[in-house]
Amino acid sequence: MRVSIRNLTKRFGAAAALRNVSIEIESQELFFLLGPSGCGKTTLLRLIAGFYEPDEGDLYFGDKPMKGAPPHQRNAGMVFQNYALWPHMTVAQNVAYGLEVRAVAAAERKQRVAEALEIVQMAAYAGRMPNQLSGGQQQRVALARALVIKPDVLLLDEPLSNLDARLRLEMREEIQRIHARTAITTVYVTHDQKEALSLAQRMAVLREGRVEQIGAPRAVYRNPANRFVADFIGETNWWEAKVAAAGDGELRLETRDGLVEAASSLKLEPGARVWAGFRPEAVELGPAAINSFPTRVEHVSYLGEIEQYRLALPSGTIVKAFEQNPRAIRQPGSALEIHVRPQNLLVLKE
Repeated sequence: MRVSIRNLTKRFGAAAALRNVSIEIESQELFFLLGPSGCGKTTLLRLIAGFYEPDEGDLYFGDKPMKGAPPHQRNAGMVFQNYALWPHMTVAQNVAYGLEVRAVAAAERKQRVAEALEIVQMAAYAGRMPNQLSGGQQQRVALARALVIKPDVLLLDEPLSNLDARLRLEMREEIQRIHARTAITTVYVTHDQKEALSLAQRMAVLREGRVEQIGAPRAVYRNPANRFVADFIGETNWWEAKVAAAGDGELRLETRDGLVEAASSLKLEPGARVWAGFRPEAVELGPAAINSFPTRVEHVSYLGEIEQYRLALPSGTIVKAFEQNPRAIRQPGSALEIHVRPQNLLVLKE
């Protein structure tokens, strides 16, 4: 089921939670709404579900307009952040509840509950009560309850936020597996960048009720539309820079730490002001012919698989750098030469 969001605006009193938002979510897509708290992502999810009505704009499921349609006429399954399971009902009864409301016959209801529990690998727990389940198991039951109605659209509102780190990783894989099996158009709200990058087929990054960028995770990460997206989707070291020379796909930039070279498709004239940046993981240790800088180690954090450095450039600029599978022990105060390849430099106008 394709979901078309066209120029949606939603206000709560004088405050605009969403401003002229347009997104096309393809049929069978796993689509993420990503952004900081208060950016409007949950409001947009609730508009899709029918819990809110937009002040302006239109919403379509396929070719069918949803504006004015109540939630029960949209055939959308919702998984809430707090699971919202009935504590006095068994797992099977919780999953069956939506079918009972829809007056599905008992025999079909039993079969569909069994199928939904099998999809989320909870068939063996059908007779248990919610308080007998772990957080991850409760989340699976909440997913089964949404899936059992065979929704056209599945809506997930930060479903993993209440789980510990290890369970979140496990449930990411489960959600990916379930989506691959069911092929239901899924809209997933999160503020967790790693969740979005690891699961999404495409994502929309929101800020203050507006869409900043839409694209595949790799494209958004490597080619952010602006500094907000670059900083929200990952860490970035920035310089204020001026274009010294511009060629075919190449830029030479003046920074407070000297000239740097960048591979960029931006059409810029010499003298133009830009931001130049690079990710901590783009830093390579050791000297190179271009974009090479002497630094002093300010701080070291050893995390096992990676070591994180805070490094001081000669100008006093502090940058972050990551080293995978670290072997050498580097102490604060020691000298360290680094370089960044031109293709790993971000150049943005804003």
